[in-house]
Formats: sequence, structure tokens, C-alpha cells
Amino acid sequence: MWADISREFADSPSQGRVVHFLLENGFGINEEGRVVCNGIEIPATHIGRAIETDRRVVDATARRILDNPGLAKIFLRMRAAPDLSRVAEALGLSVITLYPKDAHQKGIVGAAVEVLVDHDLPIRQIFVTDPYLAEEPKLVMIVDAPRVPASVYERLRALPQVQRLVI
Repeated sequence: MWADISREFADSPSQGRVVHFLLENGFGINEEGRVVCNGIEIPATHIGRAIETDRRVVDATARRILDNPGLAKIFLRMRAAPDLSRVAEALGLSVITLYPKDAHQKGIVGAAVEVLVDHDLPIRQIFVTDPYLAEEPKLVMIVDAPRVPASVYERLRALPQVQRLVI
């Protein structure tokens, strides 16, 4: 998908940055060509300010997305989901962040989840950053436990797919 989007916006790096920002944040476009987050409009000036571009570039990008049936289908349905990792401590949860050696390799999520299941740790939330959108893709697992046994970290670090583990 990202390769197709990159080709579509190859003639306009500034519009490409807007599309990347929208995808990275789970922002969509509504039928009127406005940037939205779960149906709530976000002013183009705010998007422009966040990525240091003019609001007209944001508006032109939104119109261009709507003019492309394939992209419109994606962005009209895009939804953002909450990231509990920033509030985990306040909720009595633990966050485990795994950085893979190769994010395109299969089985990373399954191997990590297996370790958690083997230790009877309930998973509250899990998400993976898209290796095509993120400079440093990662797997974030939020478990319903205030403390995670050291053996979990040891087993996760020992997985052949793991480059780095952050607790």
C-alpha cells in the first residue's frame, strides 16, 4: 500500500508528507475533503503547523485523496485507536516494547504473544507500527499486570527476531 501511495504522490513531496502524517496518526478524510479523527474535523491549519507546511497543501492533499478511488476507500474509513501505553502506569498496567531485527519477518507477534500466554499474563492491548510508515517499527504489548516477571523479559530477549526490548 505505501509503495502505491508513494508513487501517487511522487510529484509532490509536501503532499506525500501530509499523507504519511495522516496514516501515521490514523487520520482520515471525510466526504467534504476535511481531515478527521474518528469523525471529528481537524483544521488544515493545525495539520499544516504540525508538519510545517501550508494549510493549502493539506487541503489539496485531501482533495487529491478523494479523487483517487483506491485512496478514498482507505481514508474515508480510517479510524484512530487509543494508545494505552502512555497511561499504562496510571492504570496499573505494564508496557513491553519489542524492536525487531527485521519487521518484515513473519511470526514476531506470535512468538512474543506465546511468551506472555506461557506466563499467564492477560494482554490488554497490542499494536504494531507499520514497517512502511515507521522509521523504527515496533511491537507494543500492554499487559494487565503492574509487574512483569523477569523471566518474561529474558524469554522475549532470547527470541531470534528481537533486536531490542524496552520495559
